[in-house]
Amino acid sequence: MEQMEILPAVEMESPSGIDVNASIIWLHGLGADGNDFAPVVPQLSLPSDFGIRFVFPHAPSIPVTINNGFVMPAWYDIKQMDVERHVDEAQLKQSAQWVHNLIEREIERGVSSERIIIAGFSQGGAVAFEAALTYDKPLAGIMALSTYFATANSISINSLHNSIAIMICHGSLDPVVPEALGRRSLATLQNLGFVPEYNSYPMEHAVCPQEIDDIADWIRRTLAPA
Repeated sequence: MEQMEILPAVEMESPSGIDVNASIIWLHGLGADGNDFAPVVPQLSLPSDFGIRFVFPHAPSIPVTINNGFVMPAWYDIKQMDVERHVDEAQLKQSAQWVHNLIEREIERGVSSERIIIAGFSQGGAVAFEAALTYDKPLAGIMALSTYFATANSISINSLHNSIAIMICHGSLDPVVPEALGRRSLATLQNLGFVPEYNSYPMEHAVCPQEIDDIADWIRRTLAPA
């Protein structure tokens, strides 16, 4: 069997003595790395008995066209910063495959696929949509932060995910990914039969305290022990 390519990642777990029974794979945005969202974990104040492992993978560094070809951590190249976001879909789908590999590793480590959330900020959120909705086993949920559904017109959604929990959060003042793109993702998903939760905040391309509280509440509900 061919060995899976596993991206390097920052990992955080509940206190020792608590068995890990759920995982959140959380993808950073353009130019950041896996350390970007790790400081959010303590702020979530999740119950320690939830036994969650957070996995924050590092994207590989590639040239990014919109940044004059500078090499930086990125899940895919962005060729133009227009409303349609001309992205390199082949690279995005490769990144989604890396996420599938991370999911498989969590399953090998004893976590049920139905206890795994795929989260992503900005570019990472676009990959999260593609990775979660095409995966071949049921998942717990998708958390899409300040992002857009880049592969909405090409994705082959697995019907296993028809009732997956989805949370979308966006800043109404976002100058990088305009909130119109977040609302378009919401409308696209609703037209496909999904029932996402949508939250808007008076912030730019960032994360704010109210959003962190809402994320914590959504995680508690989505991963509540049966």
